Amino acid sequence: MNRAKINFLFLNIGHFFDHLFVLIFATASATVLITDWGLTYAELIPYATPGFIAFGVCAIPAGWLADRWSREGMMSVFFVGIGASSILASFAGTPLQISLGLLAIGVFASIYHPVALALVIEGRERTGVPLAVNGVFGNLGIASAALLTGFLIDATSWRTAFMLPGVISVAIGFGYALFIRDKHGLYPSRSSNEAPRDSSASTRGSGVRKPVVRILSVIFISTAIGGLIFQSVSFAMPKIIDERMADFASSATLIGRYAFIIFAVASVGQLIIGYLIDRHSIRTVFIFVASGQAVLFAVMQQMNGVAALLVAIGFMLVIFGQLPINDVLVGRISRPEWRSRVYAARYVVSFVVAATAIPFIAWIHANWGFGNLFMLLSAAAAVIFVCVLMLPASGSLIRLAAQSSVKP
Repeated sequence: MNRAKINFLFLNIGHFFDHLFVLIFATASATVLITDWGLTYAELIPYATPGFIAFGVCAIPAGWLADRWSREGMMSVFFVGIGASSILASFAGTPLQISLGLLAIGVFASIYHPVALALVIEGRERTGVPLAVNGVFGNLGIASAALLTGFLIDATSWRTAFMLPGVISVAIGFGYALFIRDKHGLYPSRSSNEAPRDSSASTRGSGVRKPVVRILSVIFISTAIGGLIFQSVSFAMPKIIDERMADFASSATLIGRYAFIIFAVASVGQLIIGYLIDRHSIRTVFIFVASGQAVLFAVMQQMNGVAALLVAIGFMLVIFGQLPINDVLVGRISRPEWRSRVYAARYVVSFVVAATAIPFIAWIHANWGFGNLFMLLSAAAAVIFVCVLMLPASGSLIRLAAQSSVKP
């Protein structure tokens, strides 16, 4: 295996860990902590909010530091920092203490997306499939958070669910630091289609800027709403399974197993969408994804049992499918030397809005139940659908990428 493939594997493992660590608490809180600490689900999950805010807000300084210092170095910091923070969280004895541990996890988790995604597309012409493969690892991290946490809770304790992955991540971080000491061959040769580092004034006139601004508006609006949808469903999935599929998911291990099945099968959607956006109009693919979310969330309101399982797989397919679309758009219209910061801006929007999902879920669950949550998410997906109609055709996006490079 050449060095570029090994580096890509490290980046993919990082995405797996990034999503795993931020969701360990989601399963622990839905199953055992509410009993151990004598709190309701709605009372306990807001303690995760500071961590999710840090997940978003800290992406800006992480992206800035990566562009100014070293993206590879920041990835080493990510592995070691997030692992050590998870180990710290395993020693928590109160909700406030675990909230501080989750805050530290969120700070280091914020490094991944602005830094690693810029590295994933480094030197590549077609970025849809590499971003989709990388996204699948992130999705499997989401799935494994429920599976691993549920299994370790039943086999040992929730503390092991935080500590064991933490130790492994720290070890990988030191291994990656040794690997990147020699940066030769870490990436494919830079493509001729890479967004140019400089452009003449004539190509940056209002005729180019106006469509670029429109594309950026769609990216950030769909990112904000998509972040709320993604975080609401991924965090609440263990509780959704507990309530809607109780006939065959009656323990923490079984809840984790079915969450893993839903997330793992849905990961295929990201590969399919990644393939399609490299070969077809992004606008057309995005319209299909947004409309699918709106329809399936509306259907889920009345579903229970096996039907709920099948519909949950369906809406997670299109939720995961949306993830590489905005990343490809950012990669096409951003300057390489500014790319981490542009990705950081996108993920700040995504995760800061996503942080509101935690109190949002708590309030919805306490007052209305998850049926109304699904209808609200359906309406949110419909707003994304309307925004996507503003995107130009694929050919226009390619010309814009060749003519103009965006910097923050």
